[in-house]
Amino acid sequence: MSRKFKTQQEHDAYVEEKKKNKTIWGVIMASSLGTLIEWYDFYIFGSLAVVLATKFFPADNPTAAFLSTLATFAAGFVVRPFGALFFGRLGDIIGRKYTFLVTLLIMGFSTFLIGCVPSFETIGYVAPVLVLILRLLQGLALGGEYGGAATYVAEYSQPHRRGYWTSWIQTTATAGLFISLIVILVTKTSLTPEEFDSWGWRIPFWISILMVGVSYVIRRNMKESPLFAQAKKEGKTSTNPLKESFGNKLNFKFVLLALFGAVMGQGVIWYTGQFYAMSFMQKVMNLDSAQVDSMMALALFLGTPLFILFGWLSDKVGRKPIMMIGMLIAIIAYRPIYKTMYTSVNIESKVLAEKGLVEKRTAKAHEKIAGDSLISFHTEKTFTDGTLLKRDSIVHWAAAGPVMTNGKAEAPLIKESITVNPDTRWLLIFLVFVQVVFVTMVYGPIAAFLVEMFPIRIRYTSMSLPYHIGNGIFGGLLPAVATYLVTSGKDAGHPEWYLQGLWYPIIVAAVCLVIGTLYLKTKNKSLQEDAQ
Repeated sequence: MSRKFKTQQEHDAYVEEKKKNKTIWGVIMASSLGTLIEWYDFYIFGSLAVVLATKFFPADNPTAAFLSTLATFAAGFVVRPFGALFFGRLGDIIGRKYTFLVTLLIMGFSTFLIGCVPSFETIGYVAPVLVLILRLLQGLALGGEYGGAATYVAEYSQPHRRGYWTSWIQTTATAGLFISLIVILVTKTSLTPEEFDSWGWRIPFWISILMVGVSYVIRRNMKESPLFAQAKKEGKTSTNPLKESFGNKLNFKFVLLALFGAVMGQGVIWYTGQFYAMSFMQKVMNLDSAQVDSMMALALFLGTPLFILFGWLSDKVGRKPIMMIGMLIAIIAYRPIYKTMYTSVNIESKVLAEKGLVEKRTAKAHEKIAGDSLISFHTEKTFTDGTLLKRDSIVHWAAAGPVMTNGKAEAPLIKESITVNPDTRWLLIFLVFVQVVFVTMVYGPIAAFLVEMFPIRIRYTSMSLPYHIGNGIFGGLLPAVATYLVTSGKDAGHPEWYLQGLWYPIIVAAVCLVIGTLYLKTKNKSLQEDAQ
């Protein structure tokens, strides 16, 4: 049915609105696709951390190898602020479009090359060094990507719908993680466990080069942001964005306020709800990794639309209330949530089913040491609620007896995996989903919040730095810090050792909540005012 108009002006306004909506959707699609792929590239490493620990680091100490992998993962986050400064400056001088074309290509090639690096067994310590260098390049590229994409979309958006439109960019981080999990899951199920462990884990890295190629073609045809193009035409762009952003006391005050009053807390909540939840289930609860991937993927899929909801709601009630309430609820709820997750799977409280114990002992020749054997003790325990525990204890046995280190028999390598019943699986999905809700509350409105804090001439630089310090350093270090706290708590015999890792996000978010509540403003301003 065709729409009827009372006046010609009403008709013209309707046509203009349709054109704007068509344009903004094109902008969002092009920006979001590239940003999503960059997040995918960045998070494959984290999603495969357990596997990568066995490929690029010495295998004699699995805990140290896993911590080294997390440290390498975190290194990519640590350099993100430097990428924000470098590429933010470029974006404020030469434009948004060309800057995030460069970041896209750097990210894509770095990811592809990680999938090509030989293992520790082949080239020794050169392997972790190469991976670290490529990981640093990934971090630099991502540091320049997000601020450009958020600024670009915001400068196309209508003022009263800025939270809604920019929230689509906010979905890309979670969607990138979701797609990385799906790709890994499909790869795992298409190969045998031995094939995936041998070479299949490289496939998700190699796929990146195809996705980046498609995104590059789409982005190459984008136009420059209209507000930036206008400012450039009128000679109002900055010649030294770094000096104007951080040398000006008033602007620097807003940079600090954005970091400590909003982004710092948002960063730790984002990484707790998505990465730490996954790491916790794999390493602390010892759940089967394929089951964890599927649970995480489903929770993320269900939670992702809420980014749009809270972005839209922030246009109605303001950015600050939604972000602060999200932080407050997360701080209160984290410990009960993680305690429930752990106790629901803890086998010490479960009853072994009748005939639920199966034990098997095998021995095979050591592949690299003639005359030596690897003796494996395989145990399976099925409990009355359907939970299944598989444990492999592998011992290195030489011709003269057990292999000795410092006068003691080498400790066996123990691999443990738990598969939960459907009821527990749905409980865990729900508890991860609740954490994703917290993420969407603090993260959905934050792009609009940040771009509204800074003027157009230095926006890319000024908003990128606090965002990447908050997410890259405070958030990115979370998996390594939390794992260290859990390990220390366990070694010290703390009765709730598995909850010790939560102190880091709880304390950081609580400090951010106090600063944000006291000093942030709720009122939004128009980006058009900056262009005048």
